[in-house]
Amino acid sequence: MKRHIPNVVTLLNLFSGCIALIFAVYGNFIAAAFFVFLGIFFDFFDGLLARKLNVQSPLGIQLDSLADLVTSGVVPGIIMFKLISLSIDVQDYSSYSDNWNSIFHWQGFKLSVLPLVGLLIPLGSAYRLARFNLDEDQQTYFKGLPVPANTLLILSLPLILEYQNSDIMNAIIINKWFLIILTVVSCYLLNSNIKLFALKFKDWSFKTNAIRYTFLILCVVTLIIFQFAAIPLIIALYIILSLIDKKNIH
Repeated sequence: MKRHIPNVVTLLNLFSGCIALIFAVYGNFIAAAFFVFLGIFFDFFDGLLARKLNVQSPLGIQLDSLADLVTSGVVPGIIMFKLISLSIDVQDYSSYSDNWNSIFHWQGFKLSVLPLVGLLIPLGSAYRLARFNLDEDQQTYFKGLPVPANTLLILSLPLILEYQNSDIMNAIIINKWFLIILTVVSCYLLNSNIKLFALKFKDWSFKTNAIRYTFLILCVVTLIIFQFAAIPLIIALYIILSLIDKKNIH
């Protein structure tokens, strides 16, 4: 019976992702973010439970990736699609004339092409998850940005818009070229060969976990100071610290 417990938790991740997807499609980014965070929470504990109960299985590995693809792949892709749509004001088709953004009409349905760039995120996430499942080296470190980390990066954008109340940050986020470049960069980071440390503690000594403790302390300080705007900074900090400490990542 206990062998099914981690899989049930994984399915709760997928269930949360499906709910988040519904909210994202209807443009309720805050509710979508909440259920994605809930899904990531379940994603963290399913693997932990599998290890503690000693019931790891190939089925669990595949199921975990399928759940992650929805929660941390499709949902952020839809949110990016919506943000790019917002940035080019697709609601006013009659006054918009940009060769980069042709409009398709089909039986009364209007589709703007440029926001489809946001759907590169699910594609990049799927490829990254497939590579991860086949790569036996990524037990103590990550090769490329983990999919949940990339999801937090994308989800931080609507949260900043909603809660930070900064004209400068809003202007940056609601810029189609910023969003497109961020999408491409995120897909590259997902599938890059950059080695990034994992937050897995073999022991609690500072000497062997200096990079992890330093990162966690900086995360707390940054979140207190910058709130949701801290998330992109934390992702950048994660990559920078990994590059600095790359000799100890193995």
